[in-house]
Amino acid sequence: MLDDFDRRVLRHWQSDPSLSPAELAERCASTSGKVARRIARMQETGIIEGICAVIDWAALGYSVEVSLRVTLDKTQPRAFDDFIAAARDVPEVTEIQTFLGRVDVRLNIIARDMPHYQDIYRRRILTLPHIADIEALMQIAQIKAEEALPL
Repeated sequence: MLDDFDRRVLRHWQSDPSLSPAELAERCASTSGKVARRIARMQETGIIEGICAVIDWAALGYSVEVSLRVTLDKTQPRAFDDFIAAARDVPEVTEIQTFLGRVDVRLNIIARDMPHYQDIYRRRILTLPHIADIEALMQIAQIKAEEALPL
């Protein structure tokens, strides 16, 4: 699916997504046209899903991050669908993951401070449908957050 040249392009682009095709071509010892065609092909095939800006939430005043592990009432036939649809509407939910096992869903929540988090939790989270159990894990420090693959 990927050849060595594709991997080289991705490796350099992952390390610095601001590189233009010409700069990538220089680092990959190729032409900018070839690099641009490879990037376009990887975008068309879904290997490259998009390019995004990484925002430092703390710099914008969001100093609290909490991970909520939620177990749903699975006796309800639409528990997952209803819960996920409602959770998507909470602006402070930055991530939703589903799991197999005791925990069904993990929500990542950001808040400005603890009173703001308590308000979100009481008014928005506890009103989500089909919750059987919920456990909060407050993030103390982020040690590693790596999006790059070892190519």
